[in-house]
Amino acid sequence: MSSQPVTAVPLVDLAARQEPLYRIAEICEADPLGADGVCRVLPAMNEAADIAALTVALRSLVPGPDRTAAFDTVSALAAMRDLGIVAGSLKRHGVQPLDAAPELLPVLVELGHRTDMIPRDTVHHYTAWNPADGRRRMYTGDPMEACLQDAVRMVFPSLVASLATCEQLAGLEPYDPAFALALRRTDRHVRAMVAAIDYTVAHVSPVYFAQVLRPYFEEFTVDGRDYLGPAAAQVPLWLVDLTLWQSDRSGPSYDSFIAESVPYSLPSWRAFHAAHAGSPSAVGKLSAAVSWENADRLPAPLADAALALTDVLRTLKTFRARHITIARKAYSDDVRLYENGSGGAPIELLRSVLDLTRDNETLVRRSTRPRTQAA
Repeated sequence: MSSQPVTAVPLVDLAARQEPLYRIAEICEADPLGADGVCRVLPAMNEAADIAALTVALRSLVPGPDRTAAFDTVSALAAMRDLGIVAGSLKRHGVQPLDAAPELLPVLVELGHRTDMIPRDTVHHYTAWNPADGRRRMYTGDPMEACLQDAVRMVFPSLVASLATCEQLAGLEPYDPAFALALRRTDRHVRAMVAAIDYTVAHVSPVYFAQVLRPYFEEFTVDGRDYLGPAAAQVPLWLVDLTLWQSDRSGPSYDSFIAESVPYSLPSWRAFHAAHAGSPSAVGKLSAAVSWENADRLPAPLADAALALTDVLRTLKTFRARHITIARKAYSDDVRLYENGSGGAPIELLRSVLDLTRDNETLVRRSTRPRTQAA
């Protein structure tokens, strides 16, 4: 039995959505702190490890309480983006940002409250909400840093679209023809992750990432709590895993990683996780349905669902295999500066999640084997 082609599905029109956090062009354009000049020279300050200049730059950007209170959501997100990249630069050079600029604390807390996000910048601030033109905010200014940002930026619309199809999938049963259709649409969106990792492998050196860029993603302390930097590891592919298999066929280490990662997501994505955590996954529902059928003569909708689910799990497996390859190079003994990845988890977790994905793909694929042999 051969896989059916995935029907082309237009990505979500983010600009048409009501959620302010999807108004990407407006957020990128916004410069509420007048930070363009500081951000333009930030790579030079970092190259010189000029802590005094970084401290002055950060303190010059901190808005007063009245000004902060006047920000709308778009301005608040842009302000957090610009404060965060300067604060993260200080931390890379060994200085806790709030020790250097204590007046920053109430601003970060207020910006986090106003946007319903953590009180520091995230991967979304660093990539999707970062201008892609000459105003781009970067730590190093290296073309490889821009490529890494672009790799993450390119998957943002696909992630949003995959949440829509996963939401639909969660409400369907495998006997419904729409179940397989939702899986094929999800597969199309997940393929953007494979394209992104291939782009990263082609344009970003593991040595550059490990030894130059990785130190800028270190955690810093806000109001007594440590928050990770805006690393690509925060891109929530686990939201897709949740609906496909993770909600009821996971492992303790991955569950712990997800629990720690959820706070770094967008508010609507956190709500998605809360709504579906612990619910039957697509693999769980399909396995239960197949168990009641004659394995060598599955009803057509069920066989179609199994094939579509196998395809999307195979796509996830492909992404994770390529991800672990580049991660191993960046964290090899002769290259790495850190034991753990930028998302705070050990590299071994990548192998664990790859194994879980492979196990679930194998389980579903085998459910179609008797029918294939009979044919």
